[in-house]
Amino acid sequence: MVHEGGDARTREEIRRFLAIGSVQVAEIDLDGDEAALRPGPGSPPVTHGEVFLLVRRAGRPVGTLLARVPEGADPRAVLTAAAAGTAGTSAGTVTAPDEGVEASDGTVTTPDGTVTASDGRVGARAGAVGACAGAVGAGGGAGLPFASVVVATRERTAQLGRALDSLLAQEHPRFEIVVVDNAPLTGGTRELVERKYGERVRYVCEPVPGLAVAHNTGLAEVRGEVVAFTDDDVVADPRWLAELTAPFAADRRLGCATGLILPARLRTPAQVLLESHGSFAKGFTPTTYDPADPPRDEPLFPFTAGRFGSGANMAFRTGALRSVGGFDPATGAGTPARGGDDLYGFVRVLAQGHRLHYTPYALVWHHHRETWTDLETQAYGYGAGLTAYLTAVLVNRPALLPAFLARLPRGLAHARALTAVRAADSGGAAPGSHATRTHPWPRRLSRLQRRGMLYGPVGYLRARRALANRTDSAGNAGNARSAGSAGNARSAGNARSAGSAGSAGNAGNAGSAGRGTR
Repeated sequence: MVHEGGDARTREEIRRFLAIGSVQVAEIDLDGDEAALRPGPGSPPVTHGEVFLLVRRAGRPVGTLLARVPEGADPRAVLTAAAAGTAGTSAGTVTAPDEGVEASDGTVTTPDGTVTASDGRVGARAGAVGACAGAVGAGGGAGLPFASVVVATRERTAQLGRALDSLLAQEHPRFEIVVVDNAPLTGGTRELVERKYGERVRYVCEPVPGLAVAHNTGLAEVRGEVVAFTDDDVVADPRWLAELTAPFAADRRLGCATGLILPARLRTPAQVLLESHGSFAKGFTPTTYDPADPPRDEPLFPFTAGRFGSGANMAFRTGALRSVGGFDPATGAGTPARGGDDLYGFVRVLAQGHRLHYTPYALVWHHHRETWTDLETQAYGYGAGLTAYLTAVLVNRPALLPAFLARLPRGLAHARALTAVRAADSGGAAPGSHATRTHPWPRRLSRLQRRGMLYGPVGYLRARRALANRTDSAGNAGNARSAGSAGNARSAGNARSAGSAGSAGNAGNAGSAGRGTR
């Protein structure tokens, strides 16, 4: 809840926030003679009012739009007309009929899947990836790599069950699912997995808190050629895993792929505001990032890792992620660093010379947080995670320091723009559609982002120190056990539960050379 007080500007921001109305979520497929309209995951049937609409062609996401269904009108007829009136003929984005298939970043997707950048360069590699991904629907997934899906969770069994149901329904010929129970307080997650999912889902317990630690534990367990990561608060589209792993079959130099994240629900002001500012939206143009050919319109490459995707929808070639040591265990939610584990992974893989590919065809529906307090926590965490991951990259890869310093002035300007008080845009574009903003971003949240950015390096160093202390405790526990004292043995048990996870977290770094990561 928002606490009123302060100056008139603060009260006005509170008023505007509380006035944000809910938006229905739905999807429509324009393939065939009769468009199929469905509500978003967990949403009721569409009725009159404002609708956030995903438009598909032949099952593939091609864009979003915001439409209003008048009271008494047929929702399917209204939304079909809105989607047909704005959808381009090539997959890539929803646009007006006379605009061509062009995204706001200036890239153009041609019918053969080739991406042409705004400076005229043609991404032939992106075209090859698109061609392979196109074969997913036609060939039923033949040739897709064996994949592992890792889901880290903590005491959220209802959400986890919903996510696992969607993952088990994937249209992928060969995959496994590993659930990592991170620092559990109860046996609820283990009981759910063993009772409902049996041998279809593998359960692993990681006692040390931290998302990166949990992901590294999962990485050490997987057997797949490609390892995908998602969160326990998503619903995965049936073709998600096939579309996310197809690019790896097309490009042997590909080290990472990311996909599209859309809101599962927009019921509260907090959910609508977050989506309005495009925190997860990366557009509908397939894009390949190559460190050997840096994009000319990205002067901060590769340090603006947030442009590449998000941790709720990412996959890595397992060997490539292990070769860079996995994720830094001092980053991520659940640690003093507050976040940045996914961004760290993207940059480390790119710094090793691997390509990264973003595909809008690999879709997960994300359940955004619901309250103003959640928004405050996220704003601060985003800021902290950003600078924490940059600190982690430089600590673990000092050779990148000269490149980082060369980009620092522009980076500071980018940070100021990223955390500025942002006004609403005019027009009726969908929330998050190429960063179109349908509601202003409050000053309070901007301040929290900046405070988080100042705290990020401190939080990262605190997290590293905490991991080192756990490792020391584990060593002392081992000595106490060998001494055989009953009293010391009891404290050894405590240190052991804290310490074994610390070494498991480091297994992501050290152990990437070993069995499988995460």
